[in-house]
Amino acid sequence: MDKLAFLLRELAAEPALTQRALAFRLRSSLGSVNALCAEAKEKGLLTETAASGQQLTEAGFAYLLPYRVDGAVILAAGFGSRFVPLTYERPKGLLKVSGERMIERQLRQLREVGITDITLVVGYLKEAFEYLIDKYGVKLLYNPDYATMNNISSVYRAAQLFEGRNMYLLSSDNWMRENLFHTYEPGSWYAAVHADGETREWVLHYNKKDLITSVEIGGRDADVMYGPVYLSRDFSAVLLPALKEAYRTPGKEQYYWENVYLDLLAAKKAPPLSVNLQPDGVIYEFENLEELRAFDASYRDHSDSKAMALIAEVLKVPESEITGIECLKAGMTNRSFLFRVKGKAYICRIPGEGTAQLIDRKAEGECYRAIAPLHLAEELIYFNPDNGYKISVYYENARTADPDSESDLRACMAVLKKLHEAPCRVSQRFDLGERIAFYESLCLKKGEIPFLDYAEVREKMNRLLTWIHSLQRPETLSHIDPVYANFLFTGEGIKLIDWEYAGMADPLIDFAMATIYAEKDFGYAFRLLDYYGDTDVPRDKAEQLVTAYMALGGFLWALWAVYKEALGVSFGTYPLTQYRYAKEGYRRFTERESDADSL
Repeated sequence: MDKLAFLLRELAAEPALTQRALAFRLRSSLGSVNALCAEAKEKGLLTETAASGQQLTEAGFAYLLPYRVDGAVILAAGFGSRFVPLTYERPKGLLKVSGERMIERQLRQLREVGITDITLVVGYLKEAFEYLIDKYGVKLLYNPDYATMNNISSVYRAAQLFEGRNMYLLSSDNWMRENLFHTYEPGSWYAAVHADGETREWVLHYNKKDLITSVEIGGRDADVMYGPVYLSRDFSAVLLPALKEAYRTPGKEQYYWENVYLDLLAAKKAPPLSVNLQPDGVIYEFENLEELRAFDASYRDHSDSKAMALIAEVLKVPESEITGIECLKAGMTNRSFLFRVKGKAYICRIPGEGTAQLIDRKAEGECYRAIAPLHLAEELIYFNPDNGYKISVYYENARTADPDSESDLRACMAVLKKLHEAPCRVSQRFDLGERIAFYESLCLKKGEIPFLDYAEVREKMNRLLTWIHSLQRPETLSHIDPVYANFLFTGEGIKLIDWEYAGMADPLIDFAMATIYAEKDFGYAFRLLDYYGDTDVPRDKAEQLVTAYMALGGFLWALWAVYKEALGVSFGTYPLTQYRYAKEGYRRFTERESDADSL
């Protein structure tokens, strides 16, 4: 860091600063500051008068010019899983702290020092940031990798903004009590705070010149990386090539951009990066709702979250008594989170994007009522048939079925048989032909279906549907989603959860769906038949039907995934895997001797 530029920067903003105050800001001795001031005056960069104090000359401002900050990039693409359910409704950076949105506070602070070239890298709920274009003149840059990669992808997408420029690199969810930004920055730095006791943050080791020498994850009573970063053009010139290479390297998808810096540091190739140590209470990175509640009392009972308000109303408690919130693994259709009230654990389910068109919630509620006497499902506390919000009991110490355990699968199939043999009836049918046509229409409204041989495969599926229809199969209440993860082994017995797609159907469809959801092979489905026991048809006919249902189910869920991805939800290879079931299932079906000629 150029200490002379640092001195000039401080005096340019506040000419009346004493040398003692300058020594504090520069983290230098009073003698060192005296020497710097003398050097600046000798070089004609600084003058001093009794009336106006120490003033920068024209040459002094020219000396600062290479250090002028060109702009800022703010990372705002992530989901913020530790802040559910608030982040289900808005990105974390748009949460208000003391009445001001966190990202807006940073934008205001940047503009206060003349920085107006600001780009937000967005992803999750990107539309929510659009208003900032008009309000603050920012630009939005979309990161399509936000759901599958860490922040290395956001910096990669913004790489051209750092090339040859002095830039702040910020996170949208930081809150700074004081404005840490400046018009000029004499050297690259990473903000830091002191962490008392044990910490899992990234611990900094640095020399007497405040230059970082090493970094380790976790430590005790240490200074840690925390908050904003400033990268000079020289620093980025070294960082960016390494970052681009890491982005393209398999296995580094979950890299932070800081991991790239650590790799350079370990290889002794890292450019200088100083520690910008801040006192306690200046920078905040709120880790969860509990921390935010402790800082901003308004969040204790009024979080402005629909889900929190609903829980408070249903359980008749103030929001402050809703604690222990944890984001559960998001399902393909919904988002769910765990919470506790008065020591008891619950799960709240919030329907995902596009769910209203895909799921009949009234029919789901009817299924829950129909199976209530069987005690097979999770215990419901609340269910809204209009929007699909659900609150249910969380089973402590429960586990999901092991998809490779014969004993687990036999127990699960016994539960499935109990369902199929029960005299439960509902008005909703799960009709594969109708569902395929429905999802197909939704996809076509969003554009072309991306599979180039779709018309050919669609015709094969039509043949399977015609054959199944000719059999006039009997129907029972079927779960449709009996994947191993939906069987919970609890202290109260096995619970079969998530009845969104349940309806009247050929019970053999459940074996097909259980297999393709788990992405298992056709032999796996036949083993499930073994564990289930006798069905209403001979074994060879049962296998043939299950094969046909696996083909049709794969085709259906491939369309489902295509539609969901058109809404902006990424499913990786899932649509490809399901489409393969359609093709492979049809091939296997036609290779069987029985009834093959009818196709």
